[in-house]
Amino acid sequence: MIVDFQAREFLKVSDKSQNFSKPEPPIAFALPLLFCPLLISAWVYGGIILILAPVFGYVIISIIDFIIGENKKNQIDVSNDTSSYKLILFAWPLIQFFLLFGSLVSICWFNHLTTFEAICLMLVQGMITGAVGITFAHELMHQKTKLERFFSDILMAMAFYGHFRTEHVFVHHRYVGTKKDAVTARFNESFYTFFLRVIPQCLISAWSVEAQKLASKNKSILNISNPFYIYAALACFFVFLSFVVGGAWGIALFFIQALVAVLHLEVVNYIEHYGLSRKKISDNKYEPTKPHHSWNANHAASNLLLINLQKHSDHHSRPSQTYPTLSAHDADSAPQLPFGYPIMVVFSLVPFIWRKVMNPKVIKWRAQFYPEVSEWKGLS
Repeated sequence: MIVDFQAREFLKVSDKSQNFSKPEPPIAFALPLLFCPLLISAWVYGGIILILAPVFGYVIISIIDFIIGENKKNQIDVSNDTSSYKLILFAWPLIQFFLLFGSLVSICWFNHLTTFEAICLMLVQGMITGAVGITFAHELMHQKTKLERFFSDILMAMAFYGHFRTEHVFVHHRYVGTKKDAVTARFNESFYTFFLRVIPQCLISAWSVEAQKLASKNKSILNISNPFYIYAALACFFVFLSFVVGGAWGIALFFIQALVAVLHLEVVNYIEHYGLSRKKISDNKYEPTKPHHSWNANHAASNLLLINLQKHSDHHSRPSQTYPTLSAHDADSAPQLPFGYPIMVVFSLVPFIWRKVMNPKVIKWRAQFYPEVSEWKGLS
């Protein structure tokens, strides 16, 4: 009897362990490092070499997505130590500093690039700052240690967008899918309207949140503990370094790449929740955030490049999970994007294409997850 009982218990444990998948190895998420030689080559040669990094990030990654398809691993095993996955996160602030100011030095200290090539180089740099740097900053700002959050602030300061940490953690995650969240794109709203709306609204909401937090501690908004001091100081530091490297031209180039970085951030925000809403269950309360309140994409290559950012449904339903442990969701639990973010970013920049692709999917989502709503005006 004892032997039989032990055997049954062993089989239960074995069956349970088989339900879990191992996360991808840490080296798989080092794909963004390939941007480094591509950008350095652009410093040296200019010309046609300038397009190599965008071609890699948008074209080649999308082709690989088509070839290898989706990674549908779910129930990722979190029992093992995942600290090795933080190495690239901790290294990237220094790498991005080297790339950003290496780009400025190559333009301002040498005379081999034309003005057009210089601007193109900073556009490419902005793509890397936004697509990689801000993605890594997003992961770091959700962590518990002050050091990790400070690394996040450094990365966001290189995009002159430090307040994003406050807005994202304390506003977006709380109010996603509601009218209180500026970053949830409204149904039929173009990216350009969205962008012009969220830039001021997010800054205002972030400032308001920090004011409320300080007021709850009987402190003034000018108290030194206000993180806006850190956001501003780091941003000014990078602007000052840009001036040291290249004077007014260096500052202009810095802001060119920062604008492109912020565009990358906000176009991804636009994609992630377009047209989706949470149900209001009382005057000041909404239903819990569930996987179906975010657009999900399980495409393998682009998820490696973006450290599983596209598994956004799991991130919002379990925001404490680190990037290697995020699970895929299928169409039964979350709405699915037809392509990975690189292609969807391009679609979002052409409103009539975006609406043709996504509006029917939003309507299908409404019927699937909220069939009781007959006259749709938004659940929030």
